[in-house]
Amino acid sequence: MPRSGLRAELRALLALAAPLALTNLSQFALALTDALILGRLSTQALAAATLGANLYWAMLAPSFGIALAAAPMLAQSRGAGRRGGGLGRGWMREMRRDARQTVWAIAALTLPAWLVMWHADAILRLLGQDPALAALAGDYVRAMMWGMPGFCGFVLLRGFLAAMERPNAALWVSGSAVLLNAVLAWILVFGGAPWGVGSWHGWGVTGAGIASAIANLTMLGVLLLLIRRDRQLHRFRLLGRFWRLDLARLAEVFRVGLPIAAQMLLEIGVFATALIVVGWFGAISVAAHAIAVQIATCTFMIPMGIGQAATSRVGLFVGAGATAAAAWAGRVAILLGAGFMVLMAVLLIGFSGPLTWAFLEPADPSAAAAAELGAALLVIAGVFQLADGVQVVAAGALRGFKDTRVPMLFAALGYWGIGLPLGVALALPVGLEARGVWWGLAAGLAVVAVLMLRRWRRLTAAARR
Repeated sequence: MPRSGLRAELRALLALAAPLALTNLSQFALALTDALILGRLSTQALAAATLGANLYWAMLAPSFGIALAAAPMLAQSRGAGRRGGGLGRGWMREMRRDARQTVWAIAALTLPAWLVMWHADAILRLLGQDPALAALAGDYVRAMMWGMPGFCGFVLLRGFLAAMERPNAALWVSGSAVLLNAVLAWILVFGGAPWGVGSWHGWGVTGAGIASAIANLTMLGVLLLLIRRDRQLHRFRLLGRFWRLDLARLAEVFRVGLPIAAQMLLEIGVFATALIVVGWFGAISVAAHAIAVQIATCTFMIPMGIGQAATSRVGLFVGAGATAAAAWAGRVAILLGAGFMVLMAVLLIGFSGPLTWAFLEPADPSAAAAAELGAALLVIAGVFQLADGVQVVAAGALRGFKDTRVPMLFAALGYWGIGLPLGVALALPVGLEARGVWWGLAAGLAVVAVLMLRRWRRLTAAARR
């Protein structure tokens, strides 16, 4: 690609990726707010919420993956409209079909997930977790689960806005929800407003879960309202008569989305299982793990946004039949994500101690031990930053081609075939405990990153022939 074309693609990618990445950070900030507030309540509350959140995200993964599947489908439908000169409204009808049937698929997967979440405490006890922590975690999940449809619906609409190259509305809605969640969580957890008005007995971890559910439902409602009031976007009537079942398009949603859901479940599941293993070593290990996961997840949100932008950019070019441009769009995205994560690796390794203490109450007797272990885990997180960024951006670029099944198999091999078994071996027989689990995860991520890059090169080479 000529240098001018490369600059143009980079500008277009950044214009889309920046709002998406900031939206991801805003959504992550919802969970981060809960962690910061509950960490001030007690180390036990933080550990319990972390256990609950891991189970919640594992059960959310199928619906979340289906919601993400809408992005490449919507992008390719719009790209096909461009290829046809943008005449008529056929491409608008196709985008509407994509969105409506994604709603059906999300609903079909949400109900069984709710059934599991309702029994979160019993499941965690069966997995060997401390009964007191499991009970608190169950309260947190049962409160938070009602916001799940709001979150998935928001992700679907965000994919639509990305395909339309208008992602800013989702960013502003998500950012406002962070403030709403922070205020509600403080009030409901501690029993009083953060500015000192009112005082009553708070609901602890349950209050944090209620606040998150309200914030997620609010995000969906506000974004729907904004789309409805926009003269251009309202014409799509995305969810009008959504009860009309379109079996052919629904099957495509599942064909594209289920591998994404499975890949997410594999990744979320391996970290959730890692937490279960870490939980065998006590509440301090769980709290340290929680802190390191929160910070590593924060850095991950940026390449995740770049990957989502790559899905839309690649999908638009694929739909328009411009496979060479699609290949360049993905390559630029991968390089951008890799460069950012190198900087994050330096940050995590160089400032692991101060970052850890931001989550802890110094007066807590167990804070010092949790901070020491958390800092050690952050150094390991710094080591795998590059691999984590490359694999998520490459996966996003591959989704632009609707290539989701093979990346799912890569995730299965890297996370479950290599990462987790190695982590358990290092944690128990070798005796590295939580550190061993994290070194195993680092190895698994490295394998996935290499395989994703090889898949991208082969797929784009074949597409250009």
